[in-house]
Amino acid sequence: ILDFSKIEAGKMDIIPIDYHVSKMLTGVIQALRFKVEDSALEIVLDIDENLPAVLRGDEIRIRQILNNFLVNAVKYTKEGGLSLTVDGTVDEEEVKLCFEVADTGIGIKEEDISKLFERFERIEEKRNSNIEGTGLGMSITVQLLKLMGSELKVESVYGKGSKFSFELTQKIINKEPIGNL
Repeated sequence: ILDFSKIEAGKMDIIPIDYHVSKMLTGVIQALRFKVEDSALEIVLDIDENLPAVLRGDEIRIRQILNNFLVNAVKYTKEGGLSLTVDGTVDEEEVKLCFEVADTGIGIKEEDISKLFERFERIEEKRNSNIEGTGLGMSITVQLLKLMGSELKVESVYGKGSKFSFELTQKIINKEPIGNL
């Protein structure tokens, strides 16, 4: 709610810092493993080993967005699994990172996808009454991505699963590849 209030007041700042890609992704993956440790969900990671090791950007906000996608994927997936894909295209001093979280969860009806971006809106609230949430996560995510010059892309098949993705350009600080996480 504090993030939402800051965004509404125009006080949310993107704070670029130098960050280690492997450390950021490892933190996201560890948090995900903790969320699924008591479930039978399969996690598939597909992370490009050639991504540059150190980038400049708002690591905290990237983590926040990825965590939001992954927590939602776990909440709305009872069987099957989810995947995190991260790859990128290097162009001189920058890399265009592509992040994607996909799941085999309940999916979203096409007519409900736009509701994802509305504040305090929960899709099929009666059907999903046992799932916690305020309906702010995706709204905040959309605003954070906008502040970072990106946008959220959503694909979903009702009853089969969803895919959430975004691209983000970051300045390269160290081109050495991250290797196998």
